[in-house]
Amino acid sequence: MNKKVAVILSGCGVYDGAEIHESVITLLRLDQRGATVQCFAPNVTQLHVVDHYSGDEMDETRNVLVESARIARGKIKDVKELHVADFDALILPGGFGVAKNLSDFAISGAACSVQPDVLAACKAFASAGKPLGLICIAPALAAKIFGAGVICTIGTDHDTAAALTQMGAEHHECEVSEIVEDHAHKLVTTPAYMLAQSIAEAASGINKLVDRVLELAHH
Repeated sequence: MNKKVAVILSGCGVYDGAEIHESVITLLRLDQRGATVQCFAPNVTQLHVVDHYSGDEMDETRNVLVESARIARGKIKDVKELHVADFDALILPGGFGVAKNLSDFAISGAACSVQPDVLAACKAFASAGKPLGLICIAPALAAKIFGAGVICTIGTDHDTAAALTQMGAEHHECEVSEIVEDHAHKLVTTPAYMLAQSIAEAASGINKLVDRVLELAHH
């Protein structure tokens, strides 16, 4: 039976939103595996807007839901409309948007909070025992979703790992092509562009994550 998977995006573009390669690889793999996918994003203003050509901050405002719609080809809903009963699994691609728009991890580090609608959606999947996949920097939300002791990876970045540990997560180092699974929480994580030097490297771990999340959804 085809599984229904929710994907939460955080904007459009690595520096201020969802990482586009990670998002597209995730959506492609889900489609290749026959899953039915619905994208969501919070209807909130981005922390800031970054010129992805120069790297400079821009003097304008953008909406996370509107920007995420670019990746989803317009087929996206407000995360407030994400009901756990309608889906078998949830996946969050990375990008700075996770740390800037879905949370304030980029500013507050271990003292961060998660955007309330996103946190409520993620916690609902956790409470229902449905699998979650967190990619790249998205595992920074793991301890907020599951509580202390949750096992996850952001790869090998010691400073970021230390912040996750301070939040209560148990960090496991991981190669870009691999995944880390917390069996008790049905959580799968992979470093992707926390380590990847190419789109193929990013895909190597993301494909494994998607495959494993779908396997867990069948159990």
